[in-house]
Amino acid sequence: MRLTTKVLLLCGAIGPAVFAAVYVIAGATRPGYSTWHHTISTLSLGDQGWIQIGSFMLYGVLTLGFAVGLRRALRSGPGSVWGPILFVVVGFGLIVIGPFVTDPVLGYPAATPAVPSLDGNIHNLTSLIVFVAFPVACFVLARRFAHDRWRGWVPYSLVTGILAIAFFMLFFASVSDGGNSPAGLLERIPTIILGIWQALLALRLLNQVDERSQFWAARTVSAGNRSL
Repeated sequence: MRLTTKVLLLCGAIGPAVFAAVYVIAGATRPGYSTWHHTISTLSLGDQGWIQIGSFMLYGVLTLGFAVGLRRALRSGPGSVWGPILFVVVGFGLIVIGPFVTDPVLGYPAATPAVPSLDGNIHNLTSLIVFVAFPVACFVLARRFAHDRWRGWVPYSLVTGILAIAFFMLFFASVSDGGNSPAGLLERIPTIILGIWQALLALRLLNQVDERSQFWAARTVSAGNRSL
């Protein structure tokens, strides 16, 4: 059981790392694509779009696994239910975002008309849900960290959530403005800070599971010695 929990928690560290690596490499190698200007989702368009689609879906599956591991690790108390639920929302959202690709936006792909479609609308709505649920998870779990007295994690989680919301709002404004706005950068900043928070949380919980295992192993040995 503890091994399964550790594997599920590890998914929370692997997911954001793989996702970031894919969109960084794809953005740097795709002709006509600007990391500064274009959105991550537009990497799902074109002949190589399947790579980004798969990245979204893989991140979603790994986040769902992390949600289960988080529920097992927290067990009870503040955030033990709503924290995992919010990560389930994020995970399912990422899985949906993958195949329901975005419409062309901000001039990418070049010479492709930005005609609204059902897939694009589903993508945008689901993305908005993910953009909201992820920072809210930071706020919900900050209360848990205060309860468990995780030093530094309360302000870290609150600042992460606030910055993510602020940058997402700037991102939406930049997409609306068009031009040569830094929409791509403004989307990547909150994606990175949330991904780092998720990965560090997963690693912190992994360490906690190890500490519990060592504690119960020590108690078992102690009890066995007393019975001799």
